[in-house]
Amino acid sequence: MADAAPQTTLPAIISPAVRAQLAGLARRGDILFALGVVAILTVLILPLPKWLLDISLAFSLTLSVLILMIALFIERPLDFSAFPTILLISTLIRLALNLASTRLILAEGHTGTAAAGHVIEAFGGFVMAGNIVIGLIVFSILTIVNFVVITKGSGRIAEVAARFTLDALPGKQMAIDADLSSGLINEDEARKRRRGLEDESTFYGAMDGAAKFVRGDAIAGLLIIFINIIGGMIIGIAQKGVTFAQAADTYTRLSVGDGLITQIPAILVSTAAGMVVTKAGLAGATDKALFLQLGGQPRALGLVSVLMLTLALVPAIPALPFLIMATFAGGIAFMVWRETLRRERDETRRKDEEKTIEKKPTAEEPIAAALKIDYIRLELGYGLLSLINAPREGQKLTDQIKALRRQMATEVGFVMPPVRIQDNMQLPANTYVVRVKEIESGRGDLRPNMLLVMDPRGEDISLPGEKTTEPTFGLPAMWIEEASREEALFRGYTVVDPATVITTHLTEVIKDNMAELLSYAETQKLIDEMDKQHHKLIADMVPSQISLGGIQRVLQNLLAERVSIRDLPTILEGISEACGHTRNVMLITEHVRARLARQISDQNANAAGFIPLVTLSPGWEQVFAESLVGTGDDKQLSVPPTKLHDFIGTLRSIFERQAMAGETAVLLTSPAIRPYVRSIVERFRPMTIVMSQNEIHPKARIKTVGQI
Repeated sequence: MADAAPQTTLPAIISPAVRAQLAGLARRGDILFALGVVAILTVLILPLPKWLLDISLAFSLTLSVLILMIALFIERPLDFSAFPTILLISTLIRLALNLASTRLILAEGHTGTAAAGHVIEAFGGFVMAGNIVIGLIVFSILTIVNFVVITKGSGRIAEVAARFTLDALPGKQMAIDADLSSGLINEDEARKRRRGLEDESTFYGAMDGAAKFVRGDAIAGLLIIFINIIGGMIIGIAQKGVTFAQAADTYTRLSVGDGLITQIPAILVSTAAGMVVTKAGLAGATDKALFLQLGGQPRALGLVSVLMLTLALVPAIPALPFLIMATFAGGIAFMVWRETLRRERDETRRKDEEKTIEKKPTAEEPIAAALKIDYIRLELGYGLLSLINAPREGQKLTDQIKALRRQMATEVGFVMPPVRIQDNMQLPANTYVVRVKEIESGRGDLRPNMLLVMDPRGEDISLPGEKTTEPTFGLPAMWIEEASREEALFRGYTVVDPATVITTHLTEVIKDNMAELLSYAETQKLIDEMDKQHHKLIADMVPSQISLGGIQRVLQNLLAERVSIRDLPTILEGISEACGHTRNVMLITEHVRARLARQISDQNANAAGFIPLVTLSPGWEQVFAESLVGTGDDKQLSVPPTKLHDFIGTLRSIFERQAMAGETAVLLTSPAIRPYVRSIVERFRPMTIVMSQNEIHPKARIKTVGQI
């Protein structure tokens, strides 16, 4: 067998030097574009040879067809965002060519129908068919169709689309901000969506203005042809000595040909503009959307076929055209109907198979599965199940819980277990229960179709509604109707929806039980997911200095006081340092807290940037220090009950006074007694932060607001 002849491609024919020049020109597209605009302006001033005018008119027609084809195949309007600019350039090209052809018609029209080039001569002779009146009527109809129907409609659609797009812009931006705040999208996605909104509003605004160019082009084409006819006949008869009949025939043929070769591209561009601005309601390319929607109803096609067949049977109407249309519509209707039946049979067979699979006896669940417990479970009464399927994104309870897990991972430093949501018919309809390891840790009653309102100033709420108590913090609140939302916000009240109430309560329950949720497996996972550069530290620590269970206990101690463990490398370094002189988990935790002084100080600073401190007097410091019994690492606190009662009463009064003043103070003690004081305070005031002097970072700003 002979070898196949090698195929020669265009890049192989072009020499390397020429290819390099073409590549250089492609990289300098801005200069080429500027030269093209200058060339258009030059045509407005200098006369154009006939052969160059023919090429330019062919280029104008080619460009118009290209614009129409692109408008047909784009998926969405913004895929052709440069269309307003292209519309302006194409209009300018046609006007420049109109002026160039007018110059040739008026100057050389007396020489014959080829005075303005062969393209204009061909279009004029073909359309007119030897009759001036026919040519004028055809051109007038094309111009009227372009001006009255296509251009006017496209301009109106562009105007309405621009107005609606700008009116909807604030709402779309608020929706993006809501999705971002709820954690449904990240910052990059939000930035991408905002850029899309900006591009959309800019595009439709530009299309509204560009439509005026197309309309003006249609008017200019109509005026130019009459100027060419009248002006040409005056010049031909008065100056060139041409007879009236010859002048009428020649100048009319040239003018109509010139008008047609410019009006046809104008109609194509106007149609493309209409397709682009009407594309907003279609999904996919125009042909796919139209064929799918026009040919997707077999009953409609069948009725069309019957109607065409009826018309074919009428004696006064020719039968062949309508029989062809009836056959065509009936054939498509039959094929679509057959395809629909096939899909229905497949769907029925699939459902039967699913039912058969469901009817198969399921394997008995092993007894060991009953031993598994849910770390976090949210039980809902049947009246609250609608919160799972909220009508708007961001209001769904499941979406808010997903965002909560991401937020807790960022704040606390480990991914909390999944929250299992289930209905509980034994609960009242509007009640929910939060369980941690099967134990009830929170409960509340909601009104699913109402809003919860609270006054941050603590005053009575003067809105009509149902008084209640906020389930998370026990604050006085009120359930109001959705219609009263704006008034409540205007009065400065805090307004939350039922799903947010559950999410807030769930957040506080999780924060109160974070230490229990950090299991041995979660600790191992945190260690395994650390960067490779910290693996040497872990290998030196575990198990020679401390076991993995010991690290878990330290992390649980930190989480119990709501200290984030996200800075795990620093925590492990502190554990390694403390293990050199003690194995007591409490003392190791205190050393780690000192290493986290910057984080703890920043966490407890108020809005003004300083830490409000309530200090222990030297007397109480001595009381606690003398109450430590035991030796070494086995010390315990033993305070007389009377002194303990006095301490609790004094601390409670001071901190409540600070809370009424709007200040969340921190109790400051010496390092030696801090864990023991904390063990007392957490029993009657668990939200109070107890810090030692070692945990105040040197650069932290402090302010003493009281003393015990």
